[in-house]
Amino acid sequence: MAVEKGTMIRVDEARQIQLFDHLADHLVCSKRTSGGSIANAITAIAQFGGKIFYACKVGDDDNGRFYLHDLCAAGVDCQIEQRRNEGMTDTCLVMITSDAERTLNTFSGVNTTLSEHDIVPEAIIVSDYVYFAAYMVISPSIRIAAIRVREIAEQNGVRIAASLSDSDVVLNFRDDLHEMFETAISSLKTFARTFAITLGAEGALVYDGTQLHIIAPYKVEAVDTNGAGDMFAGAFLFAITQGKDFLTAGKLENFAAAAVVSNYGSRLTATKQQQILALCKNIEQNF
Repeated sequence: MAVEKGTMIRVDEARQIQLFDHLADHLVCSKRTSGGSIANAITAIAQFGGKIFYACKVGDDDNGRFYLHDLCAAGVDCQIEQRRNEGMTDTCLVMITSDAERTLNTFSGVNTTLSEHDIVPEAIIVSDYVYFAAYMVISPSIRIAAIRVREIAEQNGVRIAASLSDSDVVLNFRDDLHEMFETAISSLKTFARTFAITLGAEGALVYDGTQLHIIAPYKVEAVDTNGAGDMFAGAFLFAITQGKDFLTAGKLENFAAAAVVSNYGSRLTATKQQQILALCKNIEQNF
C-alpha cells in the first residue's frame, strides 16, 4: 500500500479511494467518525459546556450529512443549512497500529474552498476567542478568510488562538527541537502573549504571560494517540474561557488528553467529558 507509518500526508481523491478499497479486505476493525483538528477541539469545548460557533464547508453527500449531524449533536452551532455545497466532503483515513501510532491520509475536498464569504462576523464579535489551525492556510481562500477573521477579531477585542502544529516538522526535527528547546521557548515569548505546549507522554508547558508552568503527565496505557492534541487544545481553551488560571487549565488539558489516548477514536463522549470535569473539580479547588 506504500504508506509511511506515523506520517500525515495529503492525497488526491483517486488515492483515497484506492486506500479505502485496499483496507476493506485488511482491516481488523473500523469506525466512521467526524474529525478534523479544529472540529475535534471545538467539539471538546462544547461537550465540556462551552458555547461554540464553527465555520466549515461540507459536500452535499452522505459524509457531509453525517458530519453536520455530529456537530449539531455535540451542541456546536455551524448554521447547518448554509454549509452544504457542491463537491465532496473532506475525508481523512486514520490507521492505528498496535503500538498506538496513527498514520493519516487526508483528502482535501470542498472545505478548502472556504472563503471570506463564509465568515459570520456576528459570531466573531460576541466570542472570547477565535481559533485557527495553521495548516489550514495552505488554501489561498482560507488564508484570505483567516486574515479577515483576524481583522474583525482585533477590531472587537476578541482574542486569537492558533494551533501551530505540523506533524512533519516535529517528526523531521525532533532531535534538534530537544536541543534548542529553551531557546525556542524564549523566542516564543517574544511574539505570543501566552501559549500552551503539549509534550505528549511527558506532560505540558503553559505560559500565562508571566510564569512558565510545567504540568506533570497523567500516566495511562495508550491505545490510540489520534485526537489527543485536539483535546489538549479544546480542554485548555474551555478552561481559560471559564476564567480558570493557566495552571488549572493545563491540568485539565493533560487529564483530558490522557483519556483520549486510552480510548480508540479522536473524541470522547459528552458523558465521559463531564465525568472528567467532575473528577477535576474533586481534585482541584480552583475548578
